[in-house]
Amino acid sequence: MDFKSLALEYKTPLYIYDFEHIKEQFESVKEAFYARKSLICYAVKANSNLSVLRYLGKLGAGCDCVSVGEIKRALIAGISKYKIIFSGVGKEDSEIAYALRQNILMLNVESEEELKRIETIAQYMKIKARISVRVNPNVDAKTHPHISTGLKKNKFGVDVDTAKRLYIYVKDSEWLEPVGIHCHIGSQILDIEPYKEATKITAELLKSLKALDIDLKFFDVGGGIGIRYKDETPIKLYDFAQAVLANLGECDVTVVCEPGRFLVGNSGYLLTKVLYEKKNGNKRFVVVDAAMNDLIRPGFYNAYHEIEAVDKEGQKVSKADVVGAICESSDFLGKNVLLPKLNHGDLLIVKSVGAYGFSMSSNYNTRPRCAEVAFIGNKYRIIRRRETFEDLIECETECLVRGNV
Repeated sequence: MDFKSLALEYKTPLYIYDFEHIKEQFESVKEAFYARKSLICYAVKANSNLSVLRYLGKLGAGCDCVSVGEIKRALIAGISKYKIIFSGVGKEDSEIAYALRQNILMLNVESEEELKRIETIAQYMKIKARISVRVNPNVDAKTHPHISTGLKKNKFGVDVDTAKRLYIYVKDSEWLEPVGIHCHIGSQILDIEPYKEATKITAELLKSLKALDIDLKFFDVGGGIGIRYKDETPIKLYDFAQAVLANLGECDVTVVCEPGRFLVGNSGYLLTKVLYEKKNGNKRFVVVDAAMNDLIRPGFYNAYHEIEAVDKEGQKVSKADVVGAICESSDFLGKNVLLPKLNHGDLLIVKSVGAYGFSMSSNYNTRPRCAEVAFIGNKYRIIRRRETFEDLIECETECLVRGNV
């Protein structure tokens, strides 16, 4: 990629996504499940840009959404309503009603109380709600505790016994239709064993429900397949698929998979400009125009992202912390990064930021969010313009004009 030209045309900081990489990742997941009916529902939370959603939709993807806003994004991007799943532990009544009106594929239920709310709303609307229950198998995904979701101490899903009881209740309900079963144990998973254990538990429940004439059509294995940020060894997709299919046996269901990070994570680059270097004693800092509001993963998870200087190959390097202008000690993009001597205007590339980069960005310190650019067909195109200060204060100035302050 011609990062210098990109910086000149679109300014920095700047997110750049390689759409060809996204296509390769999506097709690899489809290929892994080629022997069975499957539906790949992209986890919108990873990167919700409308152009990303539209591109994946054209490849055949559906969407896993965790808010009504994400459902609206998916529909605007042209995703078929029958390929949209609504997940999440805290669905508002208005969100449930919207999902039912849109007639999406199904709602993933996370608790008995939520199930009863869905039933009440469906009855009021005179609409039958298609649901799936999220099973919490109490399996350790062996990942960062902030992104582990399959243990009893996590807020997600219900245990196996509760799930079975809920399905029996749903079977007898006039306003609920059981169509799927769901399990998602976490994110950035690099060990196949937790998947084997979780899908075995969920598949055994599926088979017991079928014995009760509860004929579920979708077996949702969630997502969470890890990627390489530094020196990780990702799970082989063939092994992942075989772990799922071996547990399913002859069950006639459509396998649903919800990858997010796996599809877009390694497609993304954050291009940032050096403002200056400074030293505190022997400690070297490289201050750049990107900050934790642009990429919060390092400060939030202590996550590693490879950082590289543009056009500085072969020069002598030393350790430096790459930091931004936010007034927080957690405002860093990388620590002890080996970098050459840098001057004002030099460029750095932060890699593997396609997932949970821009989607977790904010306006903290009244900093406008940066632009996003797609690289596709050997061409670049803007897919989100850079925010302005006026964008940030628009909702507040409306109140001033109305004399609210």
